[in-house]
Amino acid sequence: MESLPRHVAIIMDGNGRWAKRRGLPRIFGHREGVKAVKRIVRHASACGIEYLSLFAFSTENWLRPAEEINALMKILSEFIDKELKNIINENIKLTVSGRTDMLPANVVAKLDNALYLSGSNTGLNLNLCLSYGGRHEIIDAAVQFARDYSNNKAKIETADKIFKNYLYNPEIPDVDLLIRTSGEKRISNFMLWRLAYAELYFTQTLWPGFFEDEFDLALEEYAARIRRFGKTDEQIHK
Repeated sequence: MESLPRHVAIIMDGNGRWAKRRGLPRIFGHREGVKAVKRIVRHASACGIEYLSLFAFSTENWLRPAEEINALMKILSEFIDKELKNIINENIKLTVSGRTDMLPANVVAKLDNALYLSGSNTGLNLNLCLSYGGRHEIIDAAVQFARDYSNNKAKIETADKIFKNYLYNPEIPDVDLLIRTSGEKRISNFMLWRLAYAELYFTQTLWPGFFEDEFDLALEEYAARIRRFGKTDEQIHK
């Protein structure tokens, strides 16, 4: 690929529907979804993607039945236990975005350990968005900015230039390519600030059935698009 996106974000949608179509409980779909996570993370790393953000659990997902939430937290805990060694060995750096204080204490402890152990890795930055909401991220950033402003540490005049520094993990750049599976065509409160100029790729494929070849198709379509960022064609090709 001559033109790779630096930051790919994925809304991993369709686990429940994948299971339902097979007459299985939703939890089976979530477990198959983890397999998709593993293969896409490894493939994105091999492709040379720098940042991969996965919408794993939203703030709105807390409204789901307690049984499903507990099962999802168990799957997350198991994922960390089983994959941490591979993450470290494959030079992947793990980051987490969201209101993690809402997660179970044992999950937070495992995440903190994984962040520490993979913190010096220099390959793919795998950003797990957990208990995450795009509006919440902007609200949290605004609160921090207001606090600094009241303490004379920030100026309104420079807000447009420095506000991104108040987002979760501010070192993560804007999203270049957003992929959403399952046929839904909306962004569902995901990375609202960083999606401002992202290219969008929607597929009918349910997340458990999303494989490397379709990831490559998304990259190919991205490479064929012209990103203007408000400029004219003449300015872009100048």
